[in-house]
Amino acid sequence: MKRGDVSFEEAISDEWAGDLQIAEVKISKTPFLVAFAFAFFAVASILARVAYLQLYKGDYFFGRSRLNLVQLSYVAPPRGQIQDRFGYVLADNKVIRTAMLDTRTFLREKNKRQAALTVIKEVFGVEEREVMSQIEEKISKGVADPIVISQDISKEKAEVLGRSGISSLYVSDAYKRNYYAGEEFSSLVGYTSLSNPQDLEADPSLSSSDDVGRAGIEKYYEWFLRGTPGETIRVRDAQGRVLEEHKRSNPKEGPTIKLSIDGEFQRFAHRVMKDQLASLGRNQGIVIAMDPRNGEILAYENFPTYDNNIFADAVRSKERMSVITSPERLLFNKGVSGLYNPASTIKPMVGIAALAEKVIDPYRSIFSPGYIDIPNPYNPDKPTRYLDWRYQGYVDLSEAIAKSSDVYFYAVVGGTPEIKGMGITKLKTWWQKFGFGSITGIDLPGEEKGFLPDPSWKERVFKRAWTIGDSYNVSIGQGDFLVTPMQLINHMAAIANGGSLLKPFLSLTHGAKEVVSDLGGLAKEIRESQIGMREAVTSVEGTAYRLHDLPFDAAAKTGTAQTKNKTQENSFFIGYAPYNNPQVLVMVIVENAKTGALNTVPVGRELLSWYWENRIKDSEGDKETSAR
Repeated sequence: MKRGDVSFEEAISDEWAGDLQIAEVKISKTPFLVAFAFAFFAVASILARVAYLQLYKGDYFFGRSRLNLVQLSYVAPPRGQIQDRFGYVLADNKVIRTAMLDTRTFLREKNKRQAALTVIKEVFGVEEREVMSQIEEKISKGVADPIVISQDISKEKAEVLGRSGISSLYVSDAYKRNYYAGEEFSSLVGYTSLSNPQDLEADPSLSSSDDVGRAGIEKYYEWFLRGTPGETIRVRDAQGRVLEEHKRSNPKEGPTIKLSIDGEFQRFAHRVMKDQLASLGRNQGIVIAMDPRNGEILAYENFPTYDNNIFADAVRSKERMSVITSPERLLFNKGVSGLYNPASTIKPMVGIAALAEKVIDPYRSIFSPGYIDIPNPYNPDKPTRYLDWRYQGYVDLSEAIAKSSDVYFYAVVGGTPEIKGMGITKLKTWWQKFGFGSITGIDLPGEEKGFLPDPSWKERVFKRAWTIGDSYNVSIGQGDFLVTPMQLINHMAAIANGGSLLKPFLSLTHGAKEVVSDLGGLAKEIRESQIGMREAVTSVEGTAYRLHDLPFDAAAKTGTAQTKNKTQENSFFIGYAPYNNPQVLVMVIVENAKTGALNTVPVGRELLSWYWENRIKDSEGDKETSAR
């Protein structure tokens, strides 16, 4: 370029410089060097830190990253088995798949909450509000354990959950109760259901996936049947898919309970009683069998029954609701919680009391024309009449028990012009001696104490004085005297065995013979009542004469209680065998019976016969052979 030549850019630059009066100055390299040095050291520091973390802290942070993807899940344990006395299984467990929601993960992964709720709704039909309600309740109580979404799910639904990529949702193995012959044993075995918020609050060791006993043996021995939980570890990738799954600890099954129940005998009793009720057009009743030597319960069932498997099966919700809301109160355990007038089944005990109080001797006869009149102070010309159930003529104690004379027991309790009765105060004391007014202590929940009326109660509640008519009513097991069926059979066991009031029990694992009260000092009086019960079987006029031709000696007492303002009757049978060596005691109750004791005696006969043939006969034969 020639000296005078100037480029366009230079001309412009000089023009601007002239206008701005700025001189050209040579730029220094120092700022660039400083900036470069700073950037170099920054990058070097970062690389050094990365190298340090990779070489020296790599394992640590790898572990931390895995922890962020690891879930530790509670595994509910199987409950212990329930068996009859011979090892027949009444309840065990079945492995099932359960859909779970990990509450902590759900709350932490805010961006996946709605997706989780959508899957729950689409796959299992559980509404969003229901899930959120459970979560909110847990948060309010300061807990965040997993929630059970659905139990016993199909393999297909489990696979859908696994493919969802939502780490808060997972499938866990669980156990559901499996009841054998559920309808025949539900009255005593009971049932379970998933723990609820009240359970979790009362027992922090529980999880929402645990089953809890709600009735019967399942409830009474909840503390014993519950197993030890396990833990499962799941490792997921960033998309929430399960990479690994293994057990950290296996759940341990709860201990087994062996009951005193004779399963075969109970199944037979179930069939006989069910058939009898059907033939009568009735469905309400109770059967209890007991070994009077030690208090072991051999059979126990309320009617109508229900299948307790419906409470273990998630898809049977309609059946559950039908049972829960049934007007027949299927879940009410009336064998220990129901209150009944015992009717004439109480007469052997009243006879023992009358003898002990010297009101009468065993051979003194009382005349029963079929009624007894007592003066009416308000209308002397019209005495109050208390009926016997038929004309009896002269009867002593054994005949009064055998024929079930009402007038005889009116006299020994309430009194007549010829006989000074023992009165209500002494009678109440005798009720208590035979266990009435107190729970028996049987290992079933919900046992009631019954009710023993007396003058102070009537005055306090009704503002009226106790009358001789009140004494007459309670002397034959009517009026306001109320007992549970378990109390009734237990008091009769004390008569059958000669004076030992026992504590009845079901669990052979926990229970053993326990004498609550020794009434052996009443051996002579008890023997007289035993004679009367035997005569009820052997006498043509005895109320249990239908048992007279059995191949073994039995003793029995029947009863008929009026209910619902005397418009209905409950029928009772209590009998034991063999007479001189009682090994089985049976009680049958038919509610709203049609023909009194005739409704229950046939069932009692069948039960005593079965037990003799299948449990007693051979052992009795062996004794006779060895005696020879």
